[in-house]
Amino acid sequence: MPMEKTFDPAAIEAKWAQSWESRGLFRPARPNAQPFTIVNPPPNVTGALHIGHALDNTLQDVLVRYERLRGKDALWVVGMDHAGIATQMVVERQLEARQDKRTNYSREEFVDKIWQWKAESGGQITGQLRRLGCSMDWSREQFTMDPHFTRAVVKVFVDLHKKGLIYRDKRLVNWDPKLKTAISDLEVETREVQGGFWHFKYPIADGVTLDDGRNYIEVATTRPETMLADMAVAVHPDDARYKSVIGKDILQPITGRRFKVVADEHADPELGSGAVKITPGHDFNDFEVGKRAGFKPGEMLNMFDGDANVIQTSDGLIPAEYLGLHRFRRDGKDGARELVVQRMKEAGFLVPHVDKDGAEHDAEPRTIQTPFGDRGGVVIEPWLTDQWYVDAETLAQPPMQAVRDGRINIVPKTWEKTFFNWMENIQPWCVSRQLWWGHRIPAWYGPGLDDDGTPNSGMTVELTKDASHTLLKAYPTRQQIFVAETEEEALRQAEAYYPAGTKVHFGEGTSGSPSHVILARDPDVLDTWFSSALWPFATLGWPENTDLLKRHYPNDVLVSGFDILFFWDARMAMQGMEFMGDVPWKTLYLHGLVRAPDGAKMSKSKGNVIDPLGLIDQYGADALRFFMAAMESQGRDIKMDDARLAGYRNFATKLWNAARFCEANGISASASLAAPFATLPVNRWIIGEVAGTVEAMETAFAAYRFDEAANAIYSFAWDRFCDWYLELIKGAIDNETKAVAGWVLDQILVMLHPFMPFITEELWTGLGDRADYPLITAKWPEPCATRDADASADIDWLIKLVSELRGAKAELGLPPGARLTAHFPTSLKGRTEKLSAQLDRLARLEAISFDPAPAGASAQLVVEGETITVPLEGVIDIAAERDRLTKALAAATKERDGLAGRLNNPSFVERAKPEAVEKARADHAAKEAEAERLTAALARLG
Repeated sequence: MPMEKTFDPAAIEAKWAQSWESRGLFRPARPNAQPFTIVNPPPNVTGALHIGHALDNTLQDVLVRYERLRGKDALWVVGMDHAGIATQMVVERQLEARQDKRTNYSREEFVDKIWQWKAESGGQITGQLRRLGCSMDWSREQFTMDPHFTRAVVKVFVDLHKKGLIYRDKRLVNWDPKLKTAISDLEVETREVQGGFWHFKYPIADGVTLDDGRNYIEVATTRPETMLADMAVAVHPDDARYKSVIGKDILQPITGRRFKVVADEHADPELGSGAVKITPGHDFNDFEVGKRAGFKPGEMLNMFDGDANVIQTSDGLIPAEYLGLHRFRRDGKDGARELVVQRMKEAGFLVPHVDKDGAEHDAEPRTIQTPFGDRGGVVIEPWLTDQWYVDAETLAQPPMQAVRDGRINIVPKTWEKTFFNWMENIQPWCVSRQLWWGHRIPAWYGPGLDDDGTPNSGMTVELTKDASHTLLKAYPTRQQIFVAETEEEALRQAEAYYPAGTKVHFGEGTSGSPSHVILARDPDVLDTWFSSALWPFATLGWPENTDLLKRHYPNDVLVSGFDILFFWDARMAMQGMEFMGDVPWKTLYLHGLVRAPDGAKMSKSKGNVIDPLGLIDQYGADALRFFMAAMESQGRDIKMDDARLAGYRNFATKLWNAARFCEANGISASASLAAPFATLPVNRWIIGEVAGTVEAMETAFAAYRFDEAANAIYSFAWDRFCDWYLELIKGAIDNETKAVAGWVLDQILVMLHPFMPFITEELWTGLGDRADYPLITAKWPEPCATRDADASADIDWLIKLVSELRGAKAELGLPPGARLTAHFPTSLKGRTEKLSAQLDRLARLEAISFDPAPAGASAQLVVEGETITVPLEGVIDIAAERDRLTKALAAATKERDGLAGRLNNPSFVERAKPEAVEKARADHAAKEAEAERLTAALARLG
């Protein structure tokens, strides 16, 4: 069937996506080939394809298709993350829409509802990745809650615990009071909030005064409510104002709590009064100050419950009127913050803020950088709580060494400094979450042993329907924790721990006697980053030593956004080296962000999010993929650009039309990897161009320069093949040329396939009878040819000459078909005779002379150092043309210099919007180029 006249991406994309997958071509059987392995950053099961996914997965697919064409056993592991918080929220919202809630169900019943949701609605992104053309091994699609993956997660937890690398500790976490769970730093977003800065007097105890006679220290805070749990006031050790009171006691006005003035460099003498109130149970900086001051985490005061309502601290000093109040004002009622400020003011301990007009206010207005939970949408509360932690510092050592000695190659190298800075200062990793959906922590709690060796009794195990801190009610003191892969193993551990004859069972209730022990399962689940850290090896069958694992671990490359370098990439390196004894991947490629056209970061709140599926509908998947790859320049951010997308759609159309030209002229598919034998200079030239393009692309791929690889094939296909070669052979397509042209087109399709898989597969199949040899599993070009120096020199000269001549005609206002006479130097006689047919057709010269050019105005074309003269007398009005060019040059020069003046003005560059400065630079460059072109045109007139 002849090709369709018009290229229609939608008509071919669905067809080939289904064909490749149904025939198993994403992972053809190549047991003896060199393996190549890549794993996808697993998208959330709740997710939909966004523009960042489009970039990330395009780059991975380019690599996988390239290596598959090179004959490797290419495995691209695909799967999804169970996304603990996000998924639980989706299902809870569905329940809320039906006036239902999670706690109306048992944990098991609620988890069943999540599995039902996943079966019905989860994973829409996998279909969207197929639309993008991702050649993943869909037959082995993974999910982080699959039974084999859960087994791997549990084993890792238990093994790390045995080594002392996982432990339970009391520390501050990012607590989301709405979701009632700890969340990671990645799930915290900072927003600007209009708030206040309150100043208070804290009296010094026992009649002690400062050197200036004051009997108080002034402190300031943006969170007055936290003073209910204050435990110290910190001053800088070198601050002369406070040296005399370091170690003295302060009386907190509301609680009456007595605590010390401590010396700590956290206090900045230049900031405010130089004194800082310290609430170690509710501030990350204060937590560290408190530890340096000698407070153990278990001694630090906690003043909030999981809903951020005030509870009594362990010392019992918070007045009753505060208990039960929310931290902030809500539902029209004052919260703890408002009451604290009111009581401090009434007691004379509030220092008012005086504005510029002399008016007094309770607080100084401030714009405060405030942490919010990205899903719960409420202010995060630093909360002192018991959680499970991984000793990340110990696990970080092998990956750092692997980067140092080159076993892990980070591309671009500029990210190494950031990687080391974070790894060398890494903090314990909180891995427990107060959710029901996720991998349940494999730990059971029982009473510890009293001094006489018997279990402490009378403790009640209450398994509530709220995931928040059930264990505080179950054995709050002298706990014994049993960590095991199964209940049976936990029971064996407990029976071995407790005295002989002790009855041990799982459940809830009260331990009625020392001989009766109840074990309570930890209600928390693991952070999803904990399970996804196992992705490079658990997806291959670990902990079983499968053939797939032995063959495909370590992976070859990980393509990742730089924003998850620490949350995912570094943790994969830790777990891979700990459990596999080797790096998880040999190369870590970090790409940048995709930004809005004006350079702004995309966000739903800004309304500038771009839907990649809409772009596929408009331009086709091939054009979007090519845009992503061509713009990816080793970690630099990418700005969306509709004009470029349209340009790459036009590129696909141009290739389609070139293929139709070949089909119409009897040019069809080649059956040879090696270049055909050729005698004609134009054919020898294009064969050399293919060899050069293959070499350039292989060099670019080896260096992970996606942009250079894409631009190499783009330049060759558009410029050398479509624009020049096909024009050079028109009217002279003999059998040799047919063979060469068919071979070259095949090489283009193969080289372009990693970037534009759909159109290339369609053309590959349409131009030849090779249904059993689809392009996706074809062979990467092996031209077995080099550049023919003589042929290349001749054709390159011809192209330059024709380009100069066409440019001169355009500048002089002559129609492209105007036939002119040209005077060539005698040194070019042999070359012009050899290329006479092409010169006649492309240069459209009426005559070629080797005599000296006549006197008078002429256009001077300098090609490779030799001057070719085209007389203009009688062809154009020389004076009028010179006048036109002179005026145009003056206008262009004036605009160029005006723009240069603006750009040289520091005030403009520093104060104007970045997009305005960028536009001015682009306009300046355009006017400068125009001025240079007009100057050259004037010079041509002689």
